[in-house]
Amino acid sequence: MSENKKFTISNMMLAFIILLVVIGLVALAGFLLLKPGEVIIMGQAEATVVRISGKVPGRIEAYRFAEGDNVTEGDTVVFLSAPDVWAKLQQAVGAEQAAKAQDQKVRQGARIQQIQAAYEMWQKAKAGLEIARKSYQRVQNLYDKGVVAAQKRDEAEANYKAMLATEKAAASQYQLVKEGAEKEDKEAAAAMVESAQGAVAEVESYVEETALVSPITGQVSEHFPEVGELVGSGAPIMNIVDLDDMWVVFNVREDFLGDLKMDAEVRAFIPALDKEEITLKVYYMKDMGTYAAWKATKTRGQYDVKTFEVRARPVTPVKNLRPGMSVILIRR
Repeated sequence: MSENKKFTISNMMLAFIILLVVIGLVALAGFLLLKPGEVIIMGQAEATVVRISGKVPGRIEAYRFAEGDNVTEGDTVVFLSAPDVWAKLQQAVGAEQAAKAQDQKVRQGARIQQIQAAYEMWQKAKAGLEIARKSYQRVQNLYDKGVVAAQKRDEAEANYKAMLATEKAAASQYQLVKEGAEKEDKEAAAAMVESAQGAVAEVESYVEETALVSPITGQVSEHFPEVGELVGSGAPIMNIVDLDDMWVVFNVREDFLGDLKMDAEVRAFIPALDKEEITLKVYYMKDMGTYAAWKATKTRGQYDVKTFEVRARPVTPVKNLRPGMSVILIRR
């Protein structure tokens, strides 16, 4: 009887111990399962991209650099064929030459032969005036003596006055030819030259647009049209990426922001580079907008969670980092 009692007690103790172990295991499993795990935030590397395009339409004549080639700021990267621009340049140059010739003519004034002819006409008018004056005086003297009628005296006086006006007109014409064009005419001719020069400068700027240069130092990432294809004004021709100006973009839920603050430094790794760890510094944060489904009033304990766009730059340059590569940020 005593042995059976001891056996029963031992079984109860064993069962109790097993129960405690099971409870402990369940508690441990619950603790491990309920413990918040790691939050993986995936970002993407971005870089400054400059799109090359021209102001004038034309055909792609040649690319100087292939996709993947490195270029330096100021390098000519593509040539356009635009024969209509060259034709407009010839027209503008011709108009400029004509305007300059007209301006030169106005500034030089009349030719020597024209001045001499005007002078001779004036002298002729003076001679006629002298004859008319003497004739009028003779007729006036005879009229005073009663020899001639008043009509003859009036005719001689009218002829004298007409020759006087003719002489004044000839003198004015001679003076005008001698002095040359008026000030207003000279200014108008000079303005025409300036206008023609401006037209030439405008077309020359279009000619310069047939040889496009790179505004940055970088790498050619993409060609759009093929050689021989026609492109319009402002149409994209090629992209150049600045690999020295790179950053990483993360879309982070606001409850995972944590220590992601402006100017904060965080650690991340790049799967494409054998999980190389890098340090990033946050320089930009902005919410990604509120949508129509957003409600201002919520049940207690509930709230909307926004997403923020976070941008961060590598503290030090990362070799072989390319735009589009994934960058992983782990939040615990």
